[in-house]
Amino acid sequence: MEVPSISNSLLFVFLVALSCSWPVASQGHLHAFRRCLSLHSNSYSAISKVVYTQHNSSYVTILQSSIRNLRFTSSSTPKPLVIVTPVDESQIQATILCAKENGIQIRTRSGGHDYEGLSYASAVPFVVIDLINLSEITIDAKRKIAWVQAGATIGQLYYKISQKSRTLAFPAGTCPTVGVGGHFSGGGYGTLLRKYGLAADNIIDARLVDVNGRILDRKSMGEGLFWAIRGGGGASFGVITAWKLNLVSVPETVTIFSVPRTLEENATALIHKWQYVAPNLPKDMFFQLLALLGQTFPELGVNRQDCTEVSWIRSALASGGYTVEVSPEVLASRIPLTRLYFKAKSDYVQQPIPEDGFKGIWELLYENEADRALMIFTPYGGRMKEIPESEIPFPHRAGNLYKIQHLTYWDEPGMEASKRYINWIRRLYSYMTPYVSKHPRAAYVNIRDLDLGVNNVGNTSYAQASVWGLKYFDKNFNRLVRVKTIVDPSNFFKNEQSIPPVHF
Repeated sequence: MEVPSISNSLLFVFLVALSCSWPVASQGHLHAFRRCLSLHSNSYSAISKVVYTQHNSSYVTILQSSIRNLRFTSSSTPKPLVIVTPVDESQIQATILCAKENGIQIRTRSGGHDYEGLSYASAVPFVVIDLINLSEITIDAKRKIAWVQAGATIGQLYYKISQKSRTLAFPAGTCPTVGVGGHFSGGGYGTLLRKYGLAADNIIDARLVDVNGRILDRKSMGEGLFWAIRGGGGASFGVITAWKLNLVSVPETVTIFSVPRTLEENATALIHKWQYVAPNLPKDMFFQLLALLGQTFPELGVNRQDCTEVSWIRSALASGGYTVEVSPEVLASRIPLTRLYFKAKSDYVQQPIPEDGFKGIWELLYENEADRALMIFTPYGGRMKEIPESEIPFPHRAGNLYKIQHLTYWDEPGMEASKRYINWIRRLYSYMTPYVSKHPRAAYVNIRDLDLGVNNVGNTSYAQASVWGLKYFDKNFNRLVRVKTIVDPSNFFKNEQSIPPVHF
């Protein structure tokens, strides 16, 4: 979405809808990998068309096509030896087997929105499997199910559903250019989370290529692995190629509103009370929006003229940064509205922050490095507190009032600018310590944050991984480790924050 400036005044927007250098490797190393691909492929001419090395004229274009964070476009960012853009699962099988044979790591990219660039950057020799060509979506409106390939985007899924039904939707995120492969495997939340939970809560099957090149579905992979990939991050366990979804029902018409308030308009008191109101609203709040807000949050001053009644797909336009008047077809575009440098962090709030606590936040938000900073407050409660924390690896359920996504954006290139802005968000994160969850201080895996701890990508240890693993997964972390130990004991699928195997 477009990133607002708060350099001159502090602005809050309340939106309610039904509710954005080469690794060291010899040329022989690379030739051996390509020769292996030809041996393991049904058709060498077919796979050669989807393999790109630094010598291909299209290499840079393809690499940068899905990079959403400009921090990882510099010449010093480590680049993949090879990019493979498979058109079928057999090409993924060949890529995995040949990477194993030649000691090369795998990174899988579906949309490129991962916040720390782990799907396309690494300090060790690696291959990117870019799933952009695997984006088929099949909707069965009568049975309320869908199959979506992992290279499709959230926007493409929403648009495809809207072409089949006005009263079906899926509870995923608000940014339309995010790829479903990573989004779903980390949990995935949006405006429907209080009604239907996370995207991962509504997944009923999947297809995955494992470390041995086998293509597995839910039955053949077993319930342990199927549990792990729905919220535990798929990149630790294999290459997910498709998801089967339960679609959810929405009204033909929903109501959205956006009400800006500045500090001079009592925004501090409003957001302080919001902490008590938003998590406790009925999960069907969209049915009685005006009456409900009038009873529980009159201070916000929402009037009928602030509200717009639209179809659910048009509410997705609004939450995705578009106006509701544009054609929903824009959701199918893979081109983001903005592309900037950014750094993000996440927190969970379990006790309301006092008004004095917010005053310290505002001081930080008035600093120069916060000119494009955002703090996004996502209310919990509703369905989110009903689902047990062990149902899937995503543990942040009952007991959380809301989640905060801390973001700072900038458009200045260079390391010095990056250090300045990253240091600012680290200071904000430090300031928030007394007001957020503790033991552990929880974080959301889809808002990757390497400040929380980094694995040695050559030999990940349990001790290293538990530093950040307990923050992302809490009590579910050890279960993820057990699944990893069974399905990928050699730790082939690894990155700077992957689940490690443990051998006793």
